[in-house]
Order: sequence, then structure tokens, then C-alpha cells
Amino acid sequence: MSLDPAYLTYPRRAQGMDHDLYPWSNLFDRAPITWPGDAKLAVSVVISLEWFPITPSDKPFRAPGHMQTAYPDYRHYTSREYGTRIGFYRMLDALAAVGAKASVAVNSVIAERYPALVRDIVAAGHEIVAHATDMNATIATGLAEEEERAIIRTSLNMMEKATGQRPAGWLSIARSQSWNTPRLLAEEGVGYMLDWVNDELPYAMTMPAGGIVNVPLNHELSDRQIITTQQHSADSYRIQIEDAADWLMTEAQSHGGRMLPLHITPYIMGLPYRIGALETLLKGLAGREGLAFLSTGEIAASL
Repeated sequence: MSLDPAYLTYPRRAQGMDHDLYPWSNLFDRAPITWPGDAKLAVSVVISLEWFPITPSDKPFRAPGHMQTAYPDYRHYTSREYGTRIGFYRMLDALAAVGAKASVAVNSVIAERYPALVRDIVAAGHEIVAHATDMNATIATGLAEEEERAIIRTSLNMMEKATGQRPAGWLSIARSQSWNTPRLLAEEGVGYMLDWVNDELPYAMTMPAGGIVNVPLNHELSDRQIITTQQHSADSYRIQIEDAADWLMTEAQSHGGRMLPLHITPYIMGLPYRIGALETLLKGLAGREGLAFLSTGEIAASL
């Protein structure tokens, strides 16, 4: 039995990938990147500031961290609320202690329900990144384009109304996108997104939404993945971040600037038996020569 020649014909096949959203490239073949102040390693602290409705939506899927047990699920609801009431302010204090500015990915409903939180973010000089409207506003292929556009536009409009400035960056819930998301983000004036994790430097899109940049937000180094999913200790999280910083700093000596994102969650890392590990981590990173804390917006602007 002979193989049908058409089986081997695939018009989308190309080097490294099967799409034209951005060009494939080897990290080690690129021109060296330079960070402000000639820093070798850019560390970006990204905080997910989320609001979970007490009744979850499973369309198109249930967001990570959402309610789990029979409703009303007060146990999980109040543990998430702990992040906005207590944990987030511990994180702000830890950042202030080392003079670091974070990028805070904010569900826009936060601006209505907890306006003091948004005022405090802006007053401290942190960047606000749009993060949908709430944790029921998940995106995936199958969601009608106008519904997705409404989520994006409403989120941006609400944050602009609350702060006077339209967010330049976007983080999807669970980093989930549809085929339309990059184009819709670009059409709404978003300059960069944090959804794809396939690199350690920012890169530009080349698809119809040309002009938008992806700043990779490493999922494997998030507190949700290391502490909640893998069930490691807060000190293990700290050590893994320090190990990553060591490696990337060494790599930067010969290949140019590198970036290390710290993706943290107030109701996970802001607990009293974990926040000390974050404080120790930030102080240790701040003391390293050649390291700079940069917002994800500053990293995106490097292209």
C-alpha cells in the first residue's frame, strides 16, 4: 500500500512552527539587547490582582484559582479576597523596601469594587496592565469575536476611567487567547501582551496585528505553579528564582541582556508564612550588580 503524496503536503509548514504570527528565531543568534543603565538582567515583577465572582463560569473554561466546591464557596472566595485585603499590601511594602516598581495585572472590576487599591497602585508608581474584567471573562477560540472585543474594550475603558491612563499592556486570564486576540488587542491600541511563554526576551508580532509585542511571562517560575501546583515551599520558590537569576546573569555576559519575570499572586505569596521569602528574594536581587527591576512596559519598549 503506497502513501498518498498529499499526506505530506502541508502549506503552513515553516521553520520552527506552523504559523506566521511571528518569525521563529534562535535566542542565541539574535543581536544583543541592552537594558537601561547597561543592566545585564531585567527583573519584572508581575502581580495578578484578581476578582473571582462567587459563582464561576465554565464557558469557555473555568479560570485557574476559581471556586471549586458547592456554591456558595465561601472558603475559596474569602481566601482569594485575602489577597486584596491583606496580601497585596504586603507585596507593595516588599517592593517599596527595595525601590522596585511592578506591573500589576488588574481585573477591571477591581477599579469599581476596590478603588483604593487602584489609587494605591498608581500612587506608588507601579504600572497597571489590563487583565480582562473579572475571572469569569476567559477567552478562547469559540468565543464570538464581538464578545471578546467587548471584554478587551470594557477592561481598557474601565481602567482608563479609574486612572486617567489607558493600559499599554494586556494579560489574558490563564494566558488563554483565541485566534483573534492579538489582532483585537492591537486594534484597541494595546502595545504589548504577556500571554505567550516561549521566549526569554520580548519579540514583535508580524501577523495582521503587527505592532504589538509579546513579553514572555514564564509560567514555570510563577508562585501558582511552584507553590500551589507543585506544592513546593516558599523558600523553594525563592531558591528557584535565585538559580534562574544566576544562570541568566551568566548567560548575559556573553549573549547580551536577559529578562526574568516574577509572576506572583497576593493570596498565594502574600500569606504571613510566605511573604518573608519574597522579601528576602527581592532584597537579594536588588543587591546584585548588573540587575535592574523593570516594568513589563519598559521591557516591551526595548524593541
